[in-house]
Amino acid sequence: MRAFIAIDLPEEVTAPLVRLQAGLPAGRPVAEENLHLTLAFLGDQEEVVLEGLHYELEGIKAPPFELCFSGLGTFGGNRPRILFADVAPESALTDLHRRVTGALRRAGMVPPRERFHPHVTLGRFGNGAAADVAARLRGFLAEHGDTPLPGFAVTGFGLYESTRHPSGVRYELLARYDLV
Repeated sequence: MRAFIAIDLPEEVTAPLVRLQAGLPAGRPVAEENLHLTLAFLGDQEEVVLEGLHYELEGIKAPPFELCFSGLGTFGGNRPRILFADVAPESALTDLHRRVTGALRRAGMVPPRERFHPHVTLGRFGNGAAADVAARLRGFLAEHGDTPLPGFAVTGFGLYESTRHPSGVRYELLARYDLV
């Protein structure tokens, strides 16, 4: 099953993000119920492997913390593939990511190799936005890039399954891990 570990977002955060998405000049906005902050993308995994990971994730002990957004950005250079809300640097988030990475290793999994760039994906542009769409997206970023977004308390994280359906991708929470 396709899985990932993420921080869920409260409605007081998703509502303003959805309002921002409404102004996107192109692309596919991420559904409100799918907005999250990924800690680790796991790809396709056997259920037995995820059970071992679940055991390791249950052992993570960390206190709740606050996160803030620091603007909007894109991945993909001149042909953006992703529009995101950037998360401001926070040592507690970095520590949680480090602990999750350790849990992956202890469960016998290989952690993602990409550098951790905490963000919330707002829209996707396939293999990269064409030049005209990229120009409109730059205009969108110039107009909305500094839109204030509410901060939020992180009180836990979850292990999710991702499944594709004709109506789009659906995420199902497999397990939640509270921060205390």
